[in-house]
Amino acid sequence: MLRLIVLGAAAGGGFPQWNSASPACLRARAGDPAALPRTQCSLAVSADGERWVLLNAAPELTVQLAANRALHPRPPFDGNGPGAVRHSPLAAVVLTGAEVDTVAGLLSLRERHPFALHATAPSLAVLDANPIFGALNPAIVPRRALPLGEPVALRDAADASLGLTVEAYPVPGKVPLFLETRDEAEPGEEGATIGLAIRASGGPAAHFIPGCAMMTDALRARLRNAALVLFDGTLWRDDEMIRAGAGPKTGARMGHMSISGEAGVIAAFEGLGVRRRILVHLNNTNPVLLEDSSERAAVAAAGWEVAEDGMEITL
Repeated sequence: MLRLIVLGAAAGGGFPQWNSASPACLRARAGDPAALPRTQCSLAVSADGERWVLLNAAPELTVQLAANRALHPRPPFDGNGPGAVRHSPLAAVVLTGAEVDTVAGLLSLRERHPFALHATAPSLAVLDANPIFGALNPAIVPRRALPLGEPVALRDAADASLGLTVEAYPVPGKVPLFLETRDEAEPGEEGATIGLAIRASGGPAAHFIPGCAMMTDALRARLRNAALVLFDGTLWRDDEMIRAGAGPKTGARMGHMSISGEAGVIAAFEGLGVRRRILVHLNNTNPVLLEDSSERAAVAAAGWEVAEDGMEITL
């Protein structure tokens, strides 16, 4: 059985974003139950409910771990009294890219707890090039390269099986924002942006794709008839941030599909037969965050759910 917990459902900056006074963020900050706050996008998955794998490490990771009892330390005890004071059910981390809101939480895991860090070669290269990530001692946190298109059995730092298999596959995206060198979207090398298909004991796969610039024939074929897809829902419309006065970039410039429109997420999934579809990585400008919005009603009518922090899913 595969168990998933949505630790965070928002895009970079979270919801409400710390420096946003938009109507939606004001509602969230005021405690409006129709505008639930969300932290930045991350999932936890487990085959046994005891050992957990993080999918991305958001900046608010310590808050997310504290908010979910399944991820709390459970110190072992023996017949002579309490055992080690430090413990965590966290056994591995798998990255879908190397953006700040994907990797920053790794720096909160530097207290000598052993776990395995899995990412594609381009993402590992970004970490290797930045000495601050040396705070995660490779002798304690081994870095393991994920191949593309090949199922990999996830193992912890001591090489013990976690009962999970993950397959990484390329999706259209771009280089991380802090590595951009020009004013247009720069496609990254293959593997810079990936989706993940994760499963337990040969069961159905859950697909996690928090960033995707466009639907391709290859991606469409991979997702056809999937049991569960958590997919990029950053913006409702491509020029949303410009219209809101929140920034000069379109969704396409940022490497994200829009939910609406002829080339949008809803249209792209029509006829694919995906049994459960959930929008994740939601920007604070996105009206689907508001339960009473017409856009939220539209995604619900199209068979989509909107992820919330703490949402639990079992496959």
